[in-house]
Amino acid sequence: MEELKYHYKYPHPSVTTDCVIFGFDGTLLKVLLIERGVEPFKGRWAFPGGFLKMDESALQGAKRELYEETGLKDAYIHQFHTFSAPDRDPRERVITIAYYALVRISEVKGGDDAAQAQWFPLDKVPSLAFDHDKILREATQELRRQIHFEPIGFELLPSQFTMTQLQHLYEAILSVKFDRRNFSNKMLKLGILTQLEKTITLPNKKEAFLYKFNAESYNEMKEKGFRLEF
Repeated sequence: MEELKYHYKYPHPSVTTDCVIFGFDGTLLKVLLIERGVEPFKGRWAFPGGFLKMDESALQGAKRELYEETGLKDAYIHQFHTFSAPDRDPRERVITIAYYALVRISEVKGGDDAAQAQWFPLDKVPSLAFDHDKILREATQELRRQIHFEPIGFELLPSQFTMTQLQHLYEAILSVKFDRRNFSNKMLKLGILTQLEKTITLPNKKEAFLYKFNAESYNEMKEKGFRLEF
């Protein structure tokens, strides 16, 4: 690597990115964890992440890690916090820039660490390595906050979905239960859903309409000021 013309002599912290990968299985909100194969915290679970390369931005590094673990290049990804406690990594001074990604579990192919990767429901996540317990709390709080202002939940659903699937997703993210009719009326009044002519047969033999997200209507609403209240 070419020697820099201008550089500082004092110690430099290392920089990593960590990515909290959320998925939805139709009932539960889950996160993808990697079992560490080396020290520190060998055998403990952690989020996909790694040290930034010298020629990439934090976002590029996060997307690279996401691709290596899921095979996805175009997933929704959002930076939500920087963690910089001096003792967060026992090896050296490490600052991490944290992102969360929203993926469809069915599209995840698995990457280099596929043998050590596993989906965990939020309420069954084991104690994590480093400060990743704190990272998960912050990521979940940000996801719950952001869902009131952006239709991020649609990134976790199939492109065509039932109202029940949408309700279950919002319930999983917000950790609440909604009245079926009230939830349906509220979402339809927003105008961000397009009801399709297609239906599917549910396990109880009833027919359910399929919907898709209407991005154009949503963008119009967002320009006027959008907040989804329940």
